[in-house]
Amino acid sequence: MQESSQAWVVLKFGGTSVSSAGNWHNIAGVVRDRIAASLRPAIVHSALSGVTDRLTSLLAAAMAGTHSSVLEQIDIRHRDLARSLGIVPSLEFERFMRELRQLAEMIAHSRELSDGTHARVLAMGELLATTLGATFLNAQGINTAWADAREVLRADTRPGATLKASLLSATCDFAPDAGLQAHWRGLGQVVITQGFIAANDAGETVLLGRGGSDTSGAYFAAKLNAARLEIWTDVPGMFSANPRSVPTARLLRALHYDEAQEIASNGAKVLHPRCVLPVRQYKIPLHVYATQAPGLEGTIVSANVADSAAQLKAIAIKKGITLVSMESPGMWHQVGFLADAFQIFKQEGLSVDLVSTSETNVTVSLDPSANTLDAAALDRLTLALGELCRVEILGPCASLSLLGHNIRGILHELGSAFELFQDQKIYLVTQAANDLNFTFVIDESQGDRLVQQLHERLIQGIGSDKVLGPTWQQLFSEEKAAAPAVNWWEEPHNRRRLIEIGTRESAAFVYSEATLGQAIAAVQRVKSVKRWAYAMKANWHPQILRHVYAAGLTLECVSRGELGHAFASVPGLDPERVLFTPNLPRAANTKLHSPRACA
Repeated sequence: MQESSQAWVVLKFGGTSVSSAGNWHNIAGVVRDRIAASLRPAIVHSALSGVTDRLTSLLAAAMAGTHSSVLEQIDIRHRDLARSLGIVPSLEFERFMRELRQLAEMIAHSRELSDGTHARVLAMGELLATTLGATFLNAQGINTAWADAREVLRADTRPGATLKASLLSATCDFAPDAGLQAHWRGLGQVVITQGFIAANDAGETVLLGRGGSDTSGAYFAAKLNAARLEIWTDVPGMFSANPRSVPTARLLRALHYDEAQEIASNGAKVLHPRCVLPVRQYKIPLHVYATQAPGLEGTIVSANVADSAAQLKAIAIKKGITLVSMESPGMWHQVGFLADAFQIFKQEGLSVDLVSTSETNVTVSLDPSANTLDAAALDRLTLALGELCRVEILGPCASLSLLGHNIRGILHELGSAFELFQDQKIYLVTQAANDLNFTFVIDESQGDRLVQQLHERLIQGIGSDKVLGPTWQQLFSEEKAAAPAVNWWEEPHNRRRLIEIGTRESAAFVYSEATLGQAIAAVQRVKSVKRWAYAMKANWHPQILRHVYAAGLTLECVSRGELGHAFASVPGLDPERVLFTPNLPRAANTKLHSPRACA
């Protein structure tokens, strides 16, 4: 196949995927495989995990004039990754770090934060991370060109959209672009660019909002007329339930675009629903894989339905739902009541999700992912609706959805499962017009238990077929049985580095940053714990302390000496992120100094 005729494949990697050296070596392997298959890869990836949150913290700190330590943490996080990758950050990286510092100084000096500056600051996470990715791939012998997404993606002008929405939650045109395809073919074997960011017609940086990196991947796939879009994340595909809480969840091998969007819209975090439209419009297959386990089969989303028969495929839960109950005897046969009520929701900038009606009551749900809901917003809504009817706000609730193709055709098969709801308070029941879901809104506290019970009764026991694959447990147990785990020091690239260290040093302690990152990620996935702390006595090496602190953990110290070492090792260490647990037999007679005094 001639180079000019190579089809594009867009590879989108999330924040967790690009935050460790181990994952980056997996990424390099995936890129080589796609090149060997005569495809031309375009990589779209997110900021390092946690960096967007730190940039948000930077905005607040700059307004208060206390931004230096947050800037230092962001800088250290990226340089630590660069060291683990064996690369030196590029001049482009240094330019973006200078720009970030200048933006923080500007905010601190003016004590003003515009939406435009907000967008520019948050965009730095993707810009910094992708420069490291391009440098690493080039160091691996893969000819890679870095491209600025803001020169390609242009934000649409949306009638009625506020300036804030236009800058912080933009949408873009994604029509196929022959000029872009020709230009990028001339850049190199691989092109790497950013998710989440774009530009408007004035050249200002804009953000694509929540799920922006998935959406960027779909935009680029459409513009490049790609052979497929691959979403690489931390789970190997879409599942019949959240595998973190339901280990017997089944891999969904193949889904129609509509089914995937419905599952994503109803609480699945693997895929953002906004990314489906561009690939569906141009019939581009979408594949979902796990970066840490690239050999697993994953999920394929396409227009080719694997099985056209009615089938329940997933049970999803969405938490943090707020219900608004509107009741008035006068609404019966009243012309325009819903129009008047929904006009109020529009004026308050609130998007309605589910709707249930009766002769004297209309109840709607507000999804927190689509609305900014605080006490003030709900008070304004209640006051405005109060002129039409009696209003009651209910929550926190959860929407529990049974999802699948032609769901109405199998309701009779689900009857026994509905017995599980007999002792629950059900606030709202809806059956989607597109015949893809049947949803209950219940108390949030009961949601996880019901998902597990429903999944066990309705999906777990079904035999393997074209759609339902192995369970989460089976996938990983089979993977371990087929390929015994290799110790990190036995991996070829690490063996070479260890030999180099051994020839240079008479003795050395060597630690794996990738393994450390995996351990941190594993504990942080336990959502029932509010705050994680790292015991310094386990290992007090400064670089390890900086790494765990940058990942969001608290540092736990047991002596004044450890306190002093912590503050000396981690620039800008926040005393609120230090847990001091001394062993003091005479605590009543011992004077403790503050962490700052001990630093």
